[in-house]
Amino acid sequence: MKLDQLQHLVAIVESGSLRSAARRLDVPQPALTRSIRALEKELGGSLFLRETTGMTLTATGRRFHVRASNIVNEARRAQDEIAQHRGDDRGTVVAALSIMPHVGMLPFALTTFRQRYPDVKLQIIEGLFPDVEGPLREGVVDFYLGAAPRAMPAPGLAMMKLFDNRRAVVCRQGHPLSNARTLQALQHADWAITGVDYNVEDDIARLFESHGLGPPKVVFQASSAMSIMVSLAHSDLLAMLPVQWEEFPMTRDALQVIRIREPLPAPAIVLVQRPDFPLTPAADYLSDLLRRHGPAS
Repeated sequence: MKLDQLQHLVAIVESGSLRSAARRLDVPQPALTRSIRALEKELGGSLFLRETTGMTLTATGRRFHVRASNIVNEARRAQDEIAQHRGDDRGTVVAALSIMPHVGMLPFALTTFRQRYPDVKLQIIEGLFPDVEGPLREGVVDFYLGAAPRAMPAPGLAMMKLFDNRRAVVCRQGHPLSNARTLQALQHADWAITGVDYNVEDDIARLFESHGLGPPKVVFQASSAMSIMVSLAHSDLLAMLPVQWEEFPMTRDALQVIRIREPLPAPAIVLVQRPDFPLTPAADYLSDLLRRHGPAS
């Protein structure tokens, strides 16, 4: 079994077909076919179902792909780490951030990171922990920094709490409820939500219930910062967002905070990574920069 065979398998899975993978790897398609067939012969079973719409993994292939992906990604990281220690600042850093670090931490860290590692490709994924747990375990993502999930990660991932956070009620500038001062006064408004786990609507309902109120009327669900910005700026929707939104330059002129009296706790902000695989120097530097710009710094 050779590393290039594992790289071929991972590329086919990510590309969806032999043809796309061959283009991506700049390898002739027949050579890619021979590589996978040799791997299947060595393993004693089929790894792919070959269909007209592309190639999908068999049950055996899915199990093997997890291991292969880890090996391929760690091989890449090993090359990046050695190069970065030599002063050859190349490679890739993949970080998953929830909305709060996007608006409250990344803007302050990005310039410094680019100055230190101008030739490192930085890939930022917007998402919550359940969305990136698989890629994090497989080594596709270097680390997750964002809202804590309800349950601790299963063994194999380490979670470190960075700081507690708070929420604010956010609306468009000039919203008719902008002068409200209690959560009760906002209960019958239309709400947009973002969630901290898969049960996204339960999150805001629990918060209302903690103040003796029934669940609000949720009519819009967003999973990205862009979606929530557009929905709030161009409607009378309300949303509970991390307090850092108030100082976010891109939305400061379009959105405002409704200053209600009730405290609105938010999920803690955590860092999750694989404890058995150290970050590359560039990934560690980015992680450190982001943490330095948290409220606890």
